[in-house]
Amino acid sequence: MLPNYYQDPQILHINTTPHHAYFIPYENPQSAVENSQKNSREHSLFFTSLNGDWDFAYFASYHDLPENFLQYPFEQHIPVPSNWQNHGFDQHHYTNVNYPFPFDPPFVPQQNPCGLYHRCIELNKRSHKRYLINFEGVDSCLFLYVNQKFVGYSQVSHATAEFDLTDYLQQGENQLHMLVLKWCDGSYLEDQDKFRMSGIFRDVYLLEREQNYLQDFFIRTTFTDNLQTAVLNVAFSFRQEPVEISWQLFDPQGNLIISSVAKQQLQYQLEQVQLWNAESPQLYCLLLNTGQETICQRIGFRHIEVKNGVLLFNQQAIKFKGVNRHDSDPKTGYAINMEQAITDLTLMKQHNINAIRTAHYPNSPWFAELCDQFGFYLISESDIESHGTNAVYVAQPEKSILLGAKITQDADKVRQQTIDNYCYMARSPAWQKAILDRTLAHIERDKNRTSILIWSLGNESGYGENFEQAASWIKSRDPSRLVHYENAIFQHSTHQNDWSNLDFHSEMYTSTADIAHYCRQPQTRPYLLCEYSHAMGNSCGDLEDYWQVFQYHAYAAGGFIWEWCDHAPYLANGHFGYGGDFGDNPNDGNFCVDGLVSPDRKPHSSLLELKNVNRPIRATIKQGKIFLTNYLDFSNLQDFAEIQIKLSENGQMIAEKWITEINLEPHQETQLPFDLPADNGHVWTLELRYYQKKATALIAQHHELGFDQINLFPANSFQLPKPPRENTPWNYTETGNLIEIKGENLVYQFDKCKGIISQIFQHNEPLLRQPLDFNIWRACLDNDSLIKEYWIAAGFNRAETRAYDIALEKTNHAIEIRAKCGLVATSQARILTLTVIYHFSETGLTIKIHSEKAKHLPFLPRFGLRLFLPPQFDQTSYFGYGNDSELSESYLDKHHASWLAIHQSKLNQTVDYLKPQEYGSHYGCHWLKVRSKNHEFWVTSNEPFSFNFSPFSQEQLNSVKHNYQLVPENRSILCVDYKMSGIGSNSCGPSLNTQYQLAETEWDCEFEFRFV
Repeated sequence: MLPNYYQDPQILHINTTPHHAYFIPYENPQSAVENSQKNSREHSLFFTSLNGDWDFAYFASYHDLPENFLQYPFEQHIPVPSNWQNHGFDQHHYTNVNYPFPFDPPFVPQQNPCGLYHRCIELNKRSHKRYLINFEGVDSCLFLYVNQKFVGYSQVSHATAEFDLTDYLQQGENQLHMLVLKWCDGSYLEDQDKFRMSGIFRDVYLLEREQNYLQDFFIRTTFTDNLQTAVLNVAFSFRQEPVEISWQLFDPQGNLIISSVAKQQLQYQLEQVQLWNAESPQLYCLLLNTGQETICQRIGFRHIEVKNGVLLFNQQAIKFKGVNRHDSDPKTGYAINMEQAITDLTLMKQHNINAIRTAHYPNSPWFAELCDQFGFYLISESDIESHGTNAVYVAQPEKSILLGAKITQDADKVRQQTIDNYCYMARSPAWQKAILDRTLAHIERDKNRTSILIWSLGNESGYGENFEQAASWIKSRDPSRLVHYENAIFQHSTHQNDWSNLDFHSEMYTSTADIAHYCRQPQTRPYLLCEYSHAMGNSCGDLEDYWQVFQYHAYAAGGFIWEWCDHAPYLANGHFGYGGDFGDNPNDGNFCVDGLVSPDRKPHSSLLELKNVNRPIRATIKQGKIFLTNYLDFSNLQDFAEIQIKLSENGQMIAEKWITEINLEPHQETQLPFDLPADNGHVWTLELRYYQKKATALIAQHHELGFDQINLFPANSFQLPKPPRENTPWNYTETGNLIEIKGENLVYQFDKCKGIISQIFQHNEPLLRQPLDFNIWRACLDNDSLIKEYWIAAGFNRAETRAYDIALEKTNHAIEIRAKCGLVATSQARILTLTVIYHFSETGLTIKIHSEKAKHLPFLPRFGLRLFLPPQFDQTSYFGYGNDSELSESYLDKHHASWLAIHQSKLNQTVDYLKPQEYGSHYGCHWLKVRSKNHEFWVTSNEPFSFNFSPFSQEQLNSVKHNYQLVPENRSILCVDYKMSGIGSNSCGPSLNTQYQLAETEWDCEFEFRFV
């Protein structure tokens, strides 16, 4: 049996070295500088990577371990770093809140899977050196053995465990064994929203050090009031007694500033400091030389503070344009290398993201170095989350007594008991040591990283004395940074929260109205939205609204989108899978598929939307003049951007101009020299596209930063010319429930029972595969998950049309049918009452609709018409909001990545969402042309409308779990909408803003179909 360290929260580490700053020693200054610039550490003579294939044996329970497991005859191998679930051992398991094992702290299941790792290493052991092995990430805990001897134990999955192996190693061959358990008591503090994976998932390496090696150092910088002069202070600690260190400091251009010596600390004052920020990440180079070792540390001089309730960075008010990022890959799981991380950072830079919250644990120690180098602001989060305590059973009051005030009273009791459960780990003395240790491990490892501006105590673990002590320790250890913890808003029934060491009022998924309410009152702490605009499926319809609130209110510090990437490992069929696809239970389904990019880093339309919402330059029209605002915090546009301006009339470009010299300081506004046209009743648009002037580390020269399009006369609508009136006579015949209306080339069949058109023939060819009917349903979004139960209860998903009264009137050149109809559903009262006028003529069909909705019903998903066309109709042109990407889709509240123009598109067979849902709509259309090889028709309306063109019906989209299960239906389905309710982010956010709801109780609309 193993010693019971893994079920004792008082035993966290055995025989590990003290927590300390991350650094790699090199053999000389040149090697240290060169490898620091290349983000490479494997070229150090003192660094031996132990990554690669290790012998491996998996046991479904640690009880299955043979008694002599250190002599186990291995037959299998596994790469290190990796997660064993990605290599055929155990199974993937996704859960968000619920613990995947019984809540019985500190105990974990007896059937606790484990992995036994083995590797031989050859060592030329030198007597004057010490040998340290580093494990940068192991989930969940490890027992280490060298040459059959127990060395030590450690937990905290996302912290470095370092052991001094000097006394265990021998000359020549050495045997390393590691036993990794899937669960330990620390797993109660690692209940993060992610797939639960196990094993050695970060780098393993051996360091050869001096006997009296430099064990730790802490770089601090302070400034004069004007930030022109800085004092560099570095405190050192050694394994034994202090020794002399020679040091050099170079400026960001590589020029030597000073060369000197120090012992226990160094201090130096710099004049005319080049400040670091995300737009211009200027890094100085500090070289430390002791014995045969050289350590290179990049240093950025920057200052962060809260002043009068406003977040200031380098004395400038800034806004975080951030995302939450997990380490996640569909193939490699938690095991993320630098190349993968740089892919993420490049995409973020390309899409105007300036900040990252490391959700919900410290990333690899080199990740923050990359952020130093490339320019990102970090909230670095401790590896603490005990969200599952929130799901522990709370006794519910009997429904029979839930009457009157009793409902509120009992509900409040249930809520408070839930919060009390939530705060269990935060308050329990038994878990104080573990929470403080995780805080210490995090801060000590990453304390020298410039990009880390804010320490986060963890995530979703309630609040209490343990976190108060953690915050107090951080403030005493590192007062130069700020401290964040969102769950401080939760208060235990017997504890008064102490927020004195927290610098922010932090919340998640708060509505824009509630943020504005906070910011209208005098405050001492900025408002930080650590999670918002939940990017699950077709989402992020609220980004512009949040941007407006952040910019308008000084107290608002910005926010972090949840989240960066979809979490979805590969299935055996090569497609992505989510919770429940792997036999995992309990699971939270596709709640892990909530990113701005796909698992393999393909941008979703929400990322395109975010990019343009976050554009660093914006144009507005005021009193007939165009004004430009620089929303950068530290860069003059003169050095940063150039602008292309296009003037278009009815979608056709009339004039173009480039502006390459724009002298505009940060947060300032200027008028653009551009003459605007007179209003002639047409649709005039002015488009401004912003391009990066010079290449940077991650961004190419001429990269598009974003765009603005200003509709100069928004009241105008582009109407197609009216066709000449035809002299063709129109006739009709009436047979039973059918009215047939005949012209020369067009024949319409009208269903008197339903009050709808059942078929259209053009030159004797049928144009419909199903009747042209009214449509109020959509394939439910992930964001509809809460409202859809009300929609379904009201019968919206099964509504059908019926007629109450039909009247026909004939003229020489047209026939008009007036129908009084209703949309009804089984077991429910009437949903809509419709007064419809169908006007039939040789050139087409006009449908005028007056709608009345029952006032007690919820807002509608949409209202419009649905046409099922032959599959030969597969091309469209439209004058509306679109873009040039395959991700072109636009909605009432999600069209800032699109522009008003004449666009071409094909039948949209690309469903970009792992779980199918509403997709591919186009908002704000003035006209639409739908084509097949032999036919085409135009759709117009009295007001701009939306349309969706797909081979998949909303019924099929709603019926399958995965996009790869969709089958084109041998028909092209066109939805033409008077209005579709917005997208929002209500899968884990506020309800859809009322201004984006189709909540009207009465409206009029008109559609005209012209057949060519």
